[in-house]
Amino acid sequence: MEQVKLLRKSWVGMFLTVIDPLAKLLINLKVSPYVLTASGLFFSILGFNFFRLGHLFFGGLMIILAGICDVLDGRLARETNRVSKYGALIDSVVDRYSEVFLFLGLLIYFWERSLTLTILLFLAIAGSLLVSYIRARAEGLGIECKVGIMQRQERMSYLAAGAILGAIPFLANFFLILAIWIIAILSNFTVIQRVVYIRNKLKEQNL
Repeated sequence: MEQVKLLRKSWVGMFLTVIDPLAKLLINLKVSPYVLTASGLFFSILGFNFFRLGHLFFGGLMIILAGICDVLDGRLARETNRVSKYGALIDSVVDRYSEVFLFLGLLIYFWERSLTLTILLFLAIAGSLLVSYIRARAEGLGIECKVGIMQRQERMSYLAAGAILGAIPFLANFFLILAIWIIAILSNFTVIQRVVYIRNKLKEQNL
């Protein structure tokens, strides 16, 4: 059965095409992938501050910039032969911090405005971390686990779109609130998907 995708391949392809000239420029300049990794974290911290202060549009833009850095650091590592297990570890750790910073900024913003959204943001953080943790545990068991409807790419895309559209004054944060609901529910659903997937793989191996 084909897995449901929340992001079309054509959208992802268009995004990669747009940033391709920048990638080639950075490769020619021999920029270290670690510079892009650090830049992604920096933009996420800026996003945290914008969200904390209620500047949703700029927070959404920071997610996009951080996402560009996240894509580029991997590409630079591959195309300049700097791929390493340690680099992958650093990238993964920074990704987790970046994501938590963004959700934390929104949590502070909504803390006294909405108990429901505060709880949903806690669930979104928990789901996001567990999705990554389960993949890491699966790899420790010798199982590749990339299944799931709401992975990091989808989470950040929906959050960025929700924040930018949510900044429209007369909509009262409608799209951002909708994005938070979707991420909170589907990220935890992805946790269940991965647990079930790993269970089935272990049964196949009689483990």
